[in-house]
Amino acid sequence: MSDNTKTNKKKKKPRKKINWSEYNESLVKRGEMLFDSGFLQNWRAELKKMNKGKEGPHYRYPNSLISLLAIVHAYLLPYRQLEGFLRMMSIHIKKLKEVVPDFTTIWWRVERMKINLDPNINPEKNDIVIAVDSTGIKVTNRGEWILDKWKNKKRMRKGFIKIHVAVDIKTKKIVSMSVTKEDVYDGKMLKELVDDVSKKHSIKKVLADGSYDSKDNFRYLDRLNIVPVIKVRKNSSVKNNTICIPRKLSVIQQLDDIKRWKKRHGYGMRWMAESAFSSIKRTFGEHVSSAKWNNIVNELMLKASIYNLFMNKMTA
Repeated sequence: MSDNTKTNKKKKKPRKKINWSEYNESLVKRGEMLFDSGFLQNWRAELKKMNKGKEGPHYRYPNSLISLLAIVHAYLLPYRQLEGFLRMMSIHIKKLKEVVPDFTTIWWRVERMKINLDPNINPEKNDIVIAVDSTGIKVTNRGEWILDKWKNKKRMRKGFIKIHVAVDIKTKKIVSMSVTKEDVYDGKMLKELVDDVSKKHSIKKVLADGSYDSKDNFRYLDRLNIVPVIKVRKNSSVKNNTICIPRKLSVIQQLDDIKRWKKRHGYGMRWMAESAFSSIKRTFGEHVSSAKWNNIVNELMLKASIYNLFMNKMTA
């Protein structure tokens, strides 16, 4: 092998060393972030504000306490165990003595919580690039063998639901999320996600894979002056495609040099959406524990909001 051949070879970039002490500490601090002691400090003031003008029985437990219980439930404990968790806390916290809610009350309050994906969002609109994608979530944690064995039993829950997200590629936070049945096509959800994000942000680009490739989506993004960075189908052709000029231009660029197109538009950053899915599934599992549809949606929104909380601290 000649010297010229050796010099032409690309040098491998040295791997970035991981500071394990710093990494471990960041994971430990996540537990600190999740424990909101606001219910201890503002118990009476918060209840007074919640019950002002309320008809019927007044609330006995502040929202900050319910939020804490919702997080513990999302991570680990079913509702009955949550009641036991509070009983032990009440031994050491005076305000909880004689007012420990039963598991039914905890369930009722948690399932009716209004979840905000990112409560710390800047109200001023700023330009962002979003990656759009979807993934499946199991509606039960039963094993595949059991599902196959009892597949003819009507009472056996099985199948998937889908979560569709738009992720800010700079902050890695989920800026919009929608939950649907498994038979909803990905491409149909793009408009809903973009409309939701547009209420708080100005979108420059939308990164999406081939499942979002449609003339309607290209036209829609073009009308909003958003650059559609959508990978078109491999068998796409510029013939008979004069009706949708934005898609035709994208097809020409991708057929000419797909690698250059990806690099030019930053298509590779689409993995940010997949990273969000991976983080949520590793943290909370690949299934939901709720049974009713509204409760399923609420549970997934809560998990996404906890994920955003972690991302917010990392980018702060």
